[in-house]
Amino acid sequence: MSSGSTIVFFPEGAYGPTNNCVGIGQVLRERGHRVVFVIEESFAGGLEAQGFEERHMRLGPPPEHEEAPGQFWKDYIRETAPVFRKPTIEQLAEFIAPTFEALCDGARYVDDRLREIFDELQPDAIVEDNVVAFPAIAASGKKWARIVSCNPLEVADPALPPVFSGYSSTYTTAWDEFRTEYLRATADVQGAFSEFCVERGAPALAPGAFMHESERLNLYLYPAELDYRRRTPLAPSWQRIDSCVRDVAETFSVPPELGAEGALIYLSLGSLGSADVELMTHLVGLLADSPHRFVVSKGPQHTEFELADNMWGAELVPQPAILPHVDLVVTHAGNNTTTEVLHFGRPMVALPLFWDQYDNAQRIAEAGVGVRLPTYECAASELLGAIDRLLADTVVRERTRRIGTRLRVDPGRVRAADLVERLAAG
Repeated sequence: MSSGSTIVFFPEGAYGPTNNCVGIGQVLRERGHRVVFVIEESFAGGLEAQGFEERHMRLGPPPEHEEAPGQFWKDYIRETAPVFRKPTIEQLAEFIAPTFEALCDGARYVDDRLREIFDELQPDAIVEDNVVAFPAIAASGKKWARIVSCNPLEVADPALPPVFSGYSSTYTTAWDEFRTEYLRATADVQGAFSEFCVERGAPALAPGAFMHESERLNLYLYPAELDYRRRTPLAPSWQRIDSCVRDVAETFSVPPELGAEGALIYLSLGSLGSADVELMTHLVGLLADSPHRFVVSKGPQHTEFELADNMWGAELVPQPAILPHVDLVVTHAGNNTTTEVLHFGRPMVALPLFWDQYDNAQRIAEAGVGVRLPTYECAASELLGAIDRLLADTVVRERTRRIGTRLRVDPGRVRAADLVERLAAG
């Protein structure tokens, strides 16, 4: 262990980015490196239980009462849910900009604590997976890598749709209007945050951007089959990792109460999307009439709604252990779930809610690996019909099967670990 490098992972306080980093960290730990996770206090113990060191921080003042992991964002999403029913261009001012503001406030609050942690650990490399910059990283003088575990449109290109739009890759008419509104809605927050970065010893942010690009290593998580054709090639520091699925200790067997009749389908709106109890209740009602069986990730509000007779679920379920057993996935199209589902070669029905989920849902449809539906407007006939069509579509099923086979043969987390290891040693 003493001959290994010290590598610090700093993922965003959500399960998707954290689990991606865990997958890479597992490989590095097996190779004898010291792997430390910087996490919010509400996540304390979760990474330690998986064999990693932890250092704790906060993104805001302590609450009056004990909070669950990521509770701030669960509450935020639940309260903001009405905005998700609006077109993506209207979400820019009402959800995207306020979310960036909250994230930037967190980066301001935690900056001193991060400097303390980096001074203590003296890492050989820092790996961050966030959507806003943390000046303490760039100002630390340490080698660092950026992971983009959101849709690749986060790294803009004039030949591609604007991020957060969910717009088609070929119908370009509305792109400019969306880009103009994005810059207008985020200008004040972005400008003030760029000034803060400079004040704290980090470079200024590029116009419209909330993150720095690492000079040494940038990774983005997306299967090649769904990736975009860019007009401007990415710099050599950029590398794609097609999937990043962690090992899980849990196993999964189909609950006997589900029986054996019908296809087995996994329903997950992610830890944040499932906080919308009204939506979860609505979907359960629509799917209750299906002849198929459902495994449901119920999420943080799991006590607030009941499942139908053709369903089994829990607050948290071991997604990588479940996916090999199912025939199809109904998903919010979060980046982590999208890539994990394809890793196991399953088709998807995408019901996007916010952020880059619209972009992923559009790519799922464009790449022919699933169907995109309007989350809040789809009728039972649309949802049940889409499920039955995908289950019967041998072309889609074979396409996703081939993608999954390729991804499992060349695990992205191993290639990512190779690159991070090389960064730490260089």
